[in-house]
Amino acid sequence: MRDAPETDELLPPDRTLMGPGPSNVHPRVLRSMATPLVGYLDDYYVEVMNDLQELMRYVFQTDNEYTFAVSGTGTAGMETAFSNLLEPGETVLVPSNGYFGERMGAVAERAGADVVSVDAPWGEPLDPADVERAVETEDPSVVGVVHGETSTGVKQPHIDTIADIVHDNDGYLVVDTVASLVGNEFHTDEWGVDVVYTGSQKCLSAPPGVAPITFSDRAAEKVKRREEPVRSWYLDLTGVWEYWGDERNYHHTGPASTNYALREAMRMVAGEGIENVWDRHRRVAGAIKAGVEAMGAPLHVAEDYWLPTLNPVEVPDGVDDGAVIERMMDDHGIEIVGGLGALEGDIFRVGCMGNSARPENAMQFVSAFGSVLAAEGADVDPEAGVAATSRVLGE
Repeated sequence: MRDAPETDELLPPDRTLMGPGPSNVHPRVLRSMATPLVGYLDDYYVEVMNDLQELMRYVFQTDNEYTFAVSGTGTAGMETAFSNLLEPGETVLVPSNGYFGERMGAVAERAGADVVSVDAPWGEPLDPADVERAVETEDPSVVGVVHGETSTGVKQPHIDTIADIVHDNDGYLVVDTVASLVGNEFHTDEWGVDVVYTGSQKCLSAPPGVAPITFSDRAAEKVKRREEPVRSWYLDLTGVWEYWGDERNYHHTGPASTNYALREAMRMVAGEGIENVWDRHRRVAGAIKAGVEAMGAPLHVAEDYWLPTLNPVEVPDGVDDGAVIERMMDDHGIEIVGGLGALEGDIFRVGCMGNSARPENAMQFVSAFGSVLAAEGADVDPEAGVAATSRVLGE
């Protein structure tokens, strides 16, 4: 007979989360998870689902009926978008300028699509002219774009222009906002986006595990006209909508505690006002940007497409990025991470998301980062960094 395992209570360390996600969760959101569970079709839970849908429409800035929370992480949102919109043999156009654009292609391929890419260097956005040429050449039914590329810290501008290009070819535009929604301005309806998904754990500052998503009526109609069933039973829009739509029939057991937390997190966004939340992220991230640049560690991204929620700080010459990341955690309790893919070893990825996007975190980070870089032999001026951050914050 096996011995019983250790049963000590969980006591996670208190970290300042400033990587690419998750972000720190507000105590009010954590408290919501400790409230009692109810059944997945209990009247109370149905009201929670109703609240969630209205709050999601607010953060997506949409009136779409087909707006709900996928029971899974942001990648489940990606799978929901592509597996529903694409039928085997259709062509999908995805970006090649970042890790998550490439993941779009992998997901679409498993849905049976023919995948083609529109190219741009890692660290730069897609040029709408290149998108237009690719659409004319490849004739895709679906085009995917990453609004905030977590691997590079690049924000894709001109989403509305790209939507016009795609629609002029009778296609459908899917936009990944996992690292950008709520932390950056986004207008689903005004910009003409067909499907948008995000994750709960980044700018929304809820625990990971649910993925808000919205389908335009036009996109939902494409799904309803499918000739073949969606290859994923769990993520099939028509099945999931029996749970989230007017009928409220059983489809799967919704993650009640995680949805409680998402509801509370979005209520906090609504209470602050989404425009104020956009401004807060840009102000706090701007302070971080000013600080690292003043100390001598610039961002690896041009101003025109800087993503405030994920700052790609260049690794100074002669510095071991892994040693810096380890010391930031061990000595200061601050989580940052290194680069992915083509930018591995070249950048630190410094998040500024949700409840972590606070002036005190910006000051703490810049002060600690400057001291660690200097200790690791970098040619930086930590005091100049702190002074620049303080000026931006008005402190």
